[in-house]
Parts: sequence; structure tokens; C-alpha cells
Amino acid sequence: MPNRFEELRSKHPVFHYCGYDLDEIPGAMRLRWHFSIDGLCEFHPETLIYTENLRLVRGASHPAAREFVFALGLIEAVSYWKCACPPEVRVHCGALGDAEIRWWKRLWFGGLGEFFYRNGIETDEASFVQLRCDASKWEDSPSEQGTAALLNAPGAGDGPKALVPVGGGKDSCVTLELLRQAGVPLLGFTVNDQLARSETFAAAGFAPEQMLRTKRGIDPALLLRNAEGYWNGHTPFSAVVAFLGVFCAWLVGAESVVLSNEASADEASVPGTEVNHQYSKSFAFERDMNWYIRERFALPVRYFSLLRPFHELQIACRFAALPQFHRAFKSCNVGSKENIWCGRCAKCLFVWLMLAPFLPQAELARIFGRNLWEDPALEEELCALLGLRPAKPFECVGTVEEARAAVALILARCAGAGETPPSVLLRLPQERLPSSAEALALLRAFRQEHGVPETYQGCLERMWTHVNGVAELAAR
Repeated sequence: MPNRFEELRSKHPVFHYCGYDLDEIPGAMRLRWHFSIDGLCEFHPETLIYTENLRLVRGASHPAAREFVFALGLIEAVSYWKCACPPEVRVHCGALGDAEIRWWKRLWFGGLGEFFYRNGIETDEASFVQLRCDASKWEDSPSEQGTAALLNAPGAGDGPKALVPVGGGKDSCVTLELLRQAGVPLLGFTVNDQLARSETFAAAGFAPEQMLRTKRGIDPALLLRNAEGYWNGHTPFSAVVAFLGVFCAWLVGAESVVLSNEASADEASVPGTEVNHQYSKSFAFERDMNWYIRERFALPVRYFSLLRPFHELQIACRFAALPQFHRAFKSCNVGSKENIWCGRCAKCLFVWLMLAPFLPQAELARIFGRNLWEDPALEEELCALLGLRPAKPFECVGTVEEARAAVALILARCAGAGETPPSVLLRLPQERLPSSAEALALLRAFRQEHGVPETYQGCLERMWTHVNGVAELAAR
């Protein structure tokens, strides 16, 4: 009996990437893509890049601009392909070499790992899709034609050095503060702006006009297909941010896209597999993205995470000492539209857990609006974060090791202050927790494998000095 995956693929055998548009309209640059699935429907999603008050070094008429939009279409296509998972993707509006086809298949497969897992789809990277192009080469060769102009564009050297994606959570707050202290000229960057992003950017000391804003829309036809029972699920949104961010950096003449992805993003969500909710935040994707920027775009733009050498626990340690952000930051997906912490999801609990070793419980309760230790409904989520369940929550959360280290540090702090620990922590299997010395060793760690350029080493030193100092005080 064929399963649903096979039935849909048989019914809808080809996904078509038909074309794209790039237009300059009043106050914005509009990007639009045209997809279709055999026997189903067409999709026409669009993204706006708001250009009012921006000093653009390059515009839509530059010969390399269409190269970016073509590539953006290949990552946007994932969201629409997944509703029926056609076995073939046919590209009618550009060309890809063999190495690039392998590159895109790796991104799609890795980025859809959670989608496949949660829908019970058994497939592999070689066979889940075949990517074919009508053209044998890219006709305009924008990478070759545009490189000299790109490198020598008038005014390219006196603009922002960094474009910084601002998510509104603690990680991007720490990155903004490190760059501000280092005096790095920057523009913030958002996709579908939310209040927490604007407020944390302002709390970092930057003006609203220093934010480059974009709006990414989902074609309503996809939502209709989902309502009809076609598949929905997680896609590699951070890869969309990556390509759109690099394009915007190129438009304004920035040298780097500076991310806030931590070492923890590399850990699989399901132990023993490569299923990772944060695949497109991983160091593997960061390296792949830099390969594509270099080989396909021939750009001098660097794409790297300033926080890659550090764990979530260390980032929380630094964030705890930045009270200007404590009321503004939010990273709860459930409450994002209302700009609140819902206080009931795994993401809220994880951020609470990371901050709990470094902030008083009363301050945490003020931030989140309630005491999360007192909610018995969150105990299962806590066990999942601590690796006591088959999978971690499918959220942007840290490693099992650092979740356990956070609990060990909380218990040690309570013991040192003569306080009674939260009862939920006492119910945990204590033998699974590290000693306080082992937890402090994690706080002192520094991952040597990262892509941070030499010019940003001062930021890393400042960050490590702070967390090491906190570890030294706690060890006394």
C-alpha cells in the first residue's frame, strides 16, 4: 500500500521554478517569484526591501542583482515544494552547475530534516528530489561581469561595515552590544519586523534609521493547500535570512553579515540523527554559505556568527549583565505577535533556565510575567531540554549539556546562599547532572572552530573575559 509521501509525489510529479521579478517601487525594492506544482496550483510569493532613508551603493539595475533574486527563489521554493514533495524540481529561469545542485540538495535536505522526521517521511539526500535546469549556463554571467564593479563601486568603503540580523532575543542583543563597544559601523536588519526587534535595537543605542527592514510574504495559496491537508512544517528560515541578508549587505556596501548563532546550534534535536531544528544556524551551513558567496556570487562579503565560539549558557551569562535589554527582549514564538513571553512553551522555559543561574528569581518573574518553576505543565519540557526524553523540543534551544549545567549552577547557588532550590529541580535524577565544577568548566569554554575574522577578535576577547570572570567568582 503506497504511503502518503509516495501518493502525493505520484499525483504531483514536478515542481516548477518558472521565473522571478525584481522591481523598484516607491520606497522599496520588490522581489517576486513564480512557482507551480503539476496538478495542484501556482504560487507567487514576494518580499519587499524597504529603501527609504537608505543609502544604496547598488540597485536593482545592477547586472548581479538578478543573480541574488534567482538564488533567493531557490530557498523560497522549499516552503512551497514541501506541501506535496514532488520528486523533480525543474528550474526554467537559470542554471546551476553540478556542485551547486549538490549544494542546494544538501541545504534542502538538512533544512527539512525536522519536517521529514515529524511527518514520518523516510527518504535520503540522494533520492528525495532531483533538481534539473533548462539552461546549461547562466546567460548573463553576472558573477563575472559584476565583480569588478562590485569591488570598486563608488562610496562602497564609507558605508556600514556590518549588517546585523536583529531577532529581538538575548543573542542578537549581546552581538549588538559587542559591536557597539567595538565601534563597528553597522545597520540592523530584520525580516518581518516585530516590536521586540525595534526595542532591543533602540536599547543597544541605535537610531531607527539605522535599521534595514524587509517584509517576506507567504502566498495565501500555500495556506489554502495546508487547509486542504497538504503538508506543512518546519523549513530552514535562517537560510532565507542568510540570502536576503547577503543581498541587502551587497546593496548597501557592507563587508559582513554578522550573525548571533551560537555553538549550541550544531547539536541534533533528535540524538543519534542529523535532524536539527537549527540546521540553517549551524556552523556547517555557515561554511556552506560562504562557499556559495565565494563561488557563485564572487563577493567580498563575509557571512559569520560573532557568537559561534560560545554556548548559550555563556551568552546568557553576558546578557544577564546588560539590564538595558531585560524588558525589551523577546524570543517566544507563541507570543511574538503580541510582543509577550507566553510563559508556557519550551522556548520560554529554555531562556528562563539559561538566565536562572545569573539573575534573581524575582527579576526573572518580572521579565516573564510569572514564575516558570511553579508551572507543573512545564516539567515535561524541562525533562526534554535535559535529554531525559527521546528528543529535545523542536525550538531554537541549546544543548543538553548546557541545560544540565544550568541546573547544576542553580543548585550550587542555592546551596551557597542557604536557599531551598525550586522543587521541580529536586525531582530530577541528580546523578544525570554535572558537578558545579564541571558546569563552571563549560562556562569557561571557548570553541576554536569558528569563522570570526581577525578584525573582530577584540569582541571575542571582551566576551570571554566577562564569562570567565563570572566563572572565577562562582568558583570561590
